[in-house]
Amino acid sequence: MTAIPSTSALLAGGCHDAALLNDWHVVAVSADIVAGQLYPLTLLERDLVAWRDESGVAHVWEDLCIHRGSRLSLGQIHNDKVVCPYHGWNYDRTAQCVLIPAAPSETPPKKARAITHQTRERYGLVWASLGTPEHDIPAYPEWDDPSYKKVICGPYTFRSGYRAVENFFDPTHFPFVHPGVNGILDQPDPIPPYDVQEGPEGLATSEVRVTQPYGDPRNIPVIAYYAYKCLRPLVSYFKKRVVIADPASPLQGSPDDRFCTFFTAQMVSPTESIVRIVCAMNFDPEPTDAEVRARQDLVYAQDSGIVDTQRPERIPVDLRLDFHHRTDLLSVKYRAWMRDLGVTYGTADV
Repeated sequence: MTAIPSTSALLAGGCHDAALLNDWHVVAVSADIVAGQLYPLTLLERDLVAWRDESGVAHVWEDLCIHRGSRLSLGQIHNDKVVCPYHGWNYDRTAQCVLIPAAPSETPPKKARAITHQTRERYGLVWASLGTPEHDIPAYPEWDDPSYKKVICGPYTFRSGYRAVENFFDPTHFPFVHPGVNGILDQPDPIPPYDVQEGPEGLATSEVRVTQPYGDPRNIPVIAYYAYKCLRPLVSYFKKRVVIADPASPLQGSPDDRFCTFFTAQMVSPTESIVRIVCAMNFDPEPTDAEVRARQDLVYAQDSGIVDTQRPERIPVDLRLDFHHRTDLLSVKYRAWMRDLGVTYGTADV
């Protein structure tokens, strides 16, 4: 006898990498999930729907009614229940079907449940996992530090999420992709050797020094010292120590001035990703949200204009398939780390 596949099995196309399925992924900004509204999204080729119940809790489910497979995102929320657009089945916040309008006096079977995914909110972002998370959501220390102003920026579209991550922690492109902003075209910074350490939280570098004409939202030249971390295959971070380049500047910098960025990429498919970042800064004068976003919008538009032209479109994790230089050390370690984690989805090696 042929076994009848479960609905979950029928939906299991796309990504099969345990390292990605059993991980947390950003799928929305918290402010995007509004009570009373359904928010469709796609993660790793799985069509999902997010919604917020009346108690304020965010949920991420498969965008699928268990009855006949219609998209729940085309329905509505009524009396704190998700209502299927096809036959009106009502699902409560636990995902249990509690009403079948065609048989209102019957108690729906316990198996009549929407397919749910673990969901958390942290750093102003909504995170979901398609499997069983093997790690906590990566730490962002500045988020809970009241001395830092925080601003969420994006979304920014890229093709390969991995190439977007790799670009994020690559300072050697600054003078060429961001001239007059992150670097100086005719005076590119030489990058001396730096260290990369691997530990339980992923990869971390020693500081890398660069000159930046528009180094932070204050729109002043700074000497920047980047310390990068790659926390998960699609989550990265840097803490930038900023020193005002002109000692005569009317702005008074501090040795403690920092600009930090927490970077996330949502892989919609192997060749479509959504980047969202959370910036944190502790210097004076404090920039406005608009000033922070203006600089990030400029930089990420410049980045995607180049990164999306890279070939092969899918990143190689087999190091023999690309050429590397010592200044690419973090990139090399990142690709090897992903290979060791068993990441194949969206790579050029399969």
